[in-house]
Amino acid sequence: MAHEGPPVDTDHLARLYRQMFLIRRCEEEAARAYAMGKIGGFLHLYIGQEAVGVGALAALESKDHVVTTYRDHGIALAKGMTARAMMAELFGKETGCSKGLGGSMHMFDAANGMHGGYGIIGGHIPLAAGIAFASKYKEDGGVTLCFFGDGAVPIAGFHEGIGLAALWKLPIVFICENNEYSMGTPLSRTLPTSEVANYARGYGIPSDRFVAEDVLEVERRIGEAVKLAREANIPTLVEVKTYRFRGHSMSDPGKYRSPEEVEARKQRDPLFRARTQLELHWDMARLDALEASVEEEVADAVKFADESPEPTAEILAPTTYDGPFAS
Repeated sequence: MAHEGPPVDTDHLARLYRQMFLIRRCEEEAARAYAMGKIGGFLHLYIGQEAVGVGALAALESKDHVVTTYRDHGIALAKGMTARAMMAELFGKETGCSKGLGGSMHMFDAANGMHGGYGIIGGHIPLAAGIAFASKYKEDGGVTLCFFGDGAVPIAGFHEGIGLAALWKLPIVFICENNEYSMGTPLSRTLPTSEVANYARGYGIPSDRFVAEDVLEVERRIGEAVKLAREANIPTLVEVKTYRFRGHSMSDPGKYRSPEEVEARKQRDPLFRARTQLELHWDMARLDALEASVEEEVADAVKFADESPEPTAEILAPTTYDGPFAS
């Protein structure tokens, strides 16, 4: 599915770089807040994988949908969630996107088509197929992107979701963010093949496989799959090779990887690549101003989250005790 891309639109690249830099800085500040005890529970950072989410979502239209895993902060920001709403949710505050009730693993923004991060590995994949079914049934032209990690591939939900999408010809793109480790277990110990994309053959659907070091390349390749889904209701399995620079979560010291391995991958940081491309066309003052605007946005988000109120009993009532699921 690879093809030669058009000349670089530096303004577009700058927008994508800004999104990636915003995600990187939000995640770094989230890690700092977690260490200070301001964020509880689990915290799975997207640092190193930003080009996947930003590039993929750049290929979407506003009417499209996204479902992802518990490593969801970056995807939420790329789909249009504000840094304030995301950070406040991490802090467990009522101004968060889920009113502080979801936390790190459950970012949700229905208005922007962000249908959640999910904590159960692979469990969200059939749900994404259901959202794609709804788009086809309503004939609204929407496409669903479903993100998951390589650790979800042996799970039944992966096969059920892709099987239904292939059978019913649903407008969906399955994106495996293959960061080479299922928590601390390397891919070689969890799958009988080194290529997740091979699984598409069993379901008779197209596949693609590439390394996510260039955000524009991610946008182009995912864009091809999105076009196929939108115009022909043909699902695609896309394996995107990526790498997380931090541990699986904040509680993971990552000792299963050598410092040399991690450092070598950091030398191929997609943010560095995008910034280097921009430096060829922009003067440093303009690039510094872009990054300064992100720093201001992140500082504002942290301050907003820190000063926002905690959820009250009144918030709990309609979502639990008195809501549609009460019995």
